[in-house]
Amino acid sequence: MFEIFNNLIYNNDNEVYFLFVTLCAFLLFSDAIAKSAQFPLHVWLPNAMEEPTPISALIHAATMVTTRIFLVARLLPLFIVIPYIMKLIALIGIITVLLGATLAFAQKDIKRGLAYYTMSQLGYTMLALSTGSYRAALFDLITYAYSKTLLFFRIWIHYSFNGSYCLLFSG
Repeated sequence: MFEIFNNLIYNNDNEVYFLFVTLCAFLLFSDAIAKSAQFPLHVWLPNAMEEPTPISALIHAATMVTTRIFLVARLLPLFIVIPYIMKLIALIGIITVLLGATLAFAQKDIKRGLAYYTMSQLGYTMLALSTGSYRAALFDLITYAYSKTLLFFRIWIHYSFNGSYCLLFSG
């Protein structure tokens, strides 16, 4: 098994096959796109926000979407070697930031607006990673988690006073 894998990675001159490494990096980044609700695969996130607020807070602020951003941050040395992947990360980050912010403004449901805010904020983190700024991206990820927790607390207060997640009842 290991011999087959080594034959896929290395050629006869003991050099790495660039196409295979690029394909592996692209597939790892595709996983991050799907789980962190980046541009092409972002439609699941607002539907997941229909759950009760504590479950939504656990999914969004703590575990589900942030772990794949951390995966990209940990694999950044692999992605830096491949300039095509870094350009793809930047492009996906820019589109996600703009799309998430635009869709967040158009929402009447506060939880769906918060889901699109999450999408936009994680796009900022991807954009920071595409520049190679590991520390700035992780700092943004940590501050995002704290601010998102406070926003979920605010949603809970809004729901307890108004009985609805609709922004039209905010006053």
